[in-house]
Amino acid sequence: MPGAPFPPQQQPKKSNKKLIIGGIIGGLLIICLGSAIAGGGDDDKSKAAATATAATGPAKAEVTEAAEVATATPKAEETKTEAPKAEAPKLSVEEQNAVRAAENYLDFAPFSRKGLIRQLSSDAGDGYPLKVATKAVDSLHIDYNEQAARAAKNYLELTSFSRAGLIRQLESSAGDQYTHEQAVYGAKAAGL
Repeated sequence: MPGAPFPPQQQPKKSNKKLIIGGIIGGLLIICLGSAIAGGGDDDKSKAAATATAATGPAKAEVTEAAEVATATPKAEETKTEAPKAEAPKLSVEEQNAVRAAENYLDFAPFSRKGLIRQLSSDAGDGYPLKVATKAVDSLHIDYNEQAARAAKNYLELTSFSRAGLIRQLESSAGDQYTHEQAVYGAKAAGL
């Protein structure tokens, strides 16, 4: 019918008692933990418990016990102090240049850690001081197993090697200077 008012809609009645008590307990726990963390003493605990008791009426004993337990036994995450996070090392201009040179070398050919440091620091290479070259290389996230695999494949494209001979070449101080584990990985990745 036109002009007939809509009947008022009634909200279904829900029992909010549990929700209210849970909210009060949660709020009190947060307050108690906050005061405990902020260095509050026993006086603050008793004030929080008194406030909880006054606010909750019939559930005051449960809230008081929960507040006391929460302040007496802080969670493990809250008691441990966080170690400072390791920041990326700040590089000087010379070290940043060495990083760029190292990245250029890696784009061109595979290198072991020692081989790349040697290339950057040698007089026949870039001539960076050993300390600068080392810091530059160590600031990069290089997968040396992958580098060894690239080197092994390059060697096999140029000439023939036995498995042992290829591993020896990859780890030789006169060769690439990969670790034994990296050399073995490289040989296996190259099919030997």
